[in-house]
Amino acid sequence: MQSLDIHSFSYSDRSHTLLSLTDSLTDSGAWITDRSTISPSLTELRFEIQLHCVLNLYTALITTGLELTRAAHHTMTELWTCFNNLDTRFSDVIVVRLEINFLEDVTLHSLLSSARALA
Repeated sequence: MQSLDIHSFSYSDRSHTLLSLTDSLTDSGAWITDRSTISPSLTELRFEIQLHCVLNLYTALITTGLELTRAAHHTMTELWTCFNNLDTRFSDVIVVRLEINFLEDVTLHSLLSSARALA
């Protein structure tokens, strides 16, 4: 079964974000099937969710604090449009691959202090 790719990023603490995200996903009706740590800054979650729960999924992703890419927002909007306008069954299941890139919050202060250390 082909999966939908959703790319996101976060400046928040990795462990707190993943714990909150896992709880939010299961509360929205998703079944997490795989969790992989690709690199120290990249995590991938695979899960399945019924199409009629897609609005709950979108809400869960946003309330967790993830920043979705423009393509991810379009994907979620298209899913919602499909559910509302197409003749779909409530039991239709979609497979999602969520990629989360954890970024460090780089501030001017941290840049200046690292420049002083090099000098």
